[in-house]
Amino acid sequence: MLKINSVRTFYGAIEALKGIDLEVAEGEIVTLIGANGAGKSTLLMTICGNPQARYGHVVFEGEDIARLPTASIIRRGIAQVPEGRRIFPRMTVLENLQLGALIAPPTCFKDDMERVFTLFPRLKERADQRGGTLSGGEQQMLAIGRALMSRPRLLLLDEPSLGLAPLVVKQIFEIIRDINREQGMTVFLVEQNAHRALRLAHRAYVMVNGLITLSGTGAALLVNPEVRAAYLEGGH
Repeated sequence: MLKINSVRTFYGAIEALKGIDLEVAEGEIVTLIGANGAGKSTLLMTICGNPQARYGHVVFEGEDIARLPTASIIRRGIAQVPEGRRIFPRMTVLENLQLGALIAPPTCFKDDMERVFTLFPRLKERADQRGGTLSGGEQQMLAIGRALMSRPRLLLLDEPSLGLAPLVVKQIFEIIRDINREQGMTVFLVEQNAHRALRLAHRAYVMVNGLITLSGTGAALLVNPEVRAAYLEGGH
């Protein structure tokens, strides 16, 4: 579904991604782990066209989208849940979800809303509450629900566990698994909680300083000595 070939992305003269090769097949959960500043979020933003790759190709369902504007990329079926959630705090839960549905067929709105409320019953209880008054976990649920309202075929998740309590993190990861298993949603997950991410993922990549240094199944990387030393046993 998604194939990234030799992608190099720059911020001015600074090269943030230094030739990334990566694939996500339809129906997979693929995770990308790495330290802060490795370039993980930059890769997700590059997929969405902001910033655009200066070199290389981002191929989604057979089409190179690397030079397309973000709005065109989103309309092709990619949705991103950004780091830090970035909901609209002064809008209600319902209004946030309505914004997510702007590019979806209007006739699907009711069914999509019910699907989101089934995944996140707490959002249904707080439908008329302003997003900024929700807890961190509820805001993360809202950010994921808003993305799902656009009916994406590829869901990009950037650090969904960031700043959340362990019980909420467990719930969020269970929901990601359910979205994948029950709805067939393809998921590309960037996550610093390497243990949970690798347990969840079908396949995984490790990024260091803008380069992919390791790849394999989630299970294989869980027991890889380098990964364990750097990310699973107190490493950073």
